[in-house]
Amino acid sequence: MANVLITGASGSMGLALTELLLRKKHRVFAVDVRKNDFDGTDQNYSFVQCEITDANTVTDIINSNHIDTVVHLACTVDNDLDPIVTDTEIKQSKAVDKYLYAAAERADVKNFVLTSTTHIYGLQKGREPIREITPEKGASNYVDMKLASEKAITKAFKKADTVPVIARVSPIYTAEFTENLREHVYDKKEDVAYIFKDGEYGYSFCCMYNYIDFISGIIDIPSGRYEGVYNVCDSRQTTAKEILDFEREHHRIGAVIQRNPPGVVSFNKGKGKSDYRYFDPAASFGNWNIDNTRAKRISTFRWNLSNTK
Repeated sequence: MANVLITGASGSMGLALTELLLRKKHRVFAVDVRKNDFDGTDQNYSFVQCEITDANTVTDIINSNHIDTVVHLACTVDNDLDPIVTDTEIKQSKAVDKYLYAAAERADVKNFVLTSTTHIYGLQKGREPIREITPEKGASNYVDMKLASEKAITKAFKKADTVPVIARVSPIYTAEFTENLREHVYDKKEDVAYIFKDGEYGYSFCCMYNYIDFISGIIDIPSGRYEGVYNVCDSRQTTAKEILDFEREHHRIGAVIQRNPPGVVSFNKGKGKSDYRYFDPAASFGNWNIDNTRAKRISTFRWNLSNTK
C-alpha cells in the first residue's frame, strides 16, 4: 500500500485516479479547492479543501504523512484549468512548482508525477512517429507553462532521491467528455461539423483511463526508478471519421459537410496562443502520430474510443 498525494483531486482525472487507487487499497491524500463525493466515504481517503497556492497547507500534508508519490494534476487543462490559459495561470503554476517540488524533495517522496502535454511538440515535419526526443516546437501559453514545469522538476530533483516522471499527455477524452475530439472536426464559426475526403486522417488522443492506468503503474513500481519523460496517448490514432461516427452515435452532432483538403499544412499560432483547445483545420494533415512505446513498459494502454466509458 502506498501513500499518494493528488493535487487537483476533484477534477475529472483526479476523481478517476482516486477511485482506482482506493480500489487497490492505497491511501489517498487529496487537495482541491472544490469538494468531492469521496470525502468521508473511505477510511483510506483524506481530503483537504484549499487552493493549490496554499503552500503551507499542502506542504504540511506532505511532511506529516510519509507520502510515497505525488501526482500533480492541478494546473492542468481538462482537469483543473479552463482552455484559456493566461499569464495569471502561468505565474500561478510557477509558484506552485517552486514550493511543491521543494516540499517533495525535503520529505524524500519516492515518485513525483507531473502532468504535461504533447502540445509541446507542436506541428512536426515528416511522418516519423513523435518520440520523447523529438524537438519541442509547440507555441502557446499552455506549452510555455508546461515546459517551465518540466525544466523546474528536472532541476529540483537532479540530486535528490525523488524520481521525476514527466507525462506528456495527448488531449484527453472519455465517452462523455469529447470536447478535445470535437475541436478537430467542428467549425465553431460556421456551427457545423466537417470532413476532408473520407475522414481517414487521424490524431493522437488519450483516453483518460489510459493515463490513470499509467499513473497507477508508476505508483505500483516497488523500486520507483522509472524516471524521465513519457508520451502518454492511445496506442493508435483516432481518425476524423471515428470521431464523427462516435458523436453521431451519441446524438451530439448534426449534419457533416464535405470540405476540400487544405492545400498547405500550416497552423495559426496567433489564434492558438491562449486557447488550449483551438485547432486549425489547415493542420489536419500534419504529423500527429505520437509514439507511446516507452510508456507501454508501464501500462497496457488498453482503452480507446470504442471501449471508453
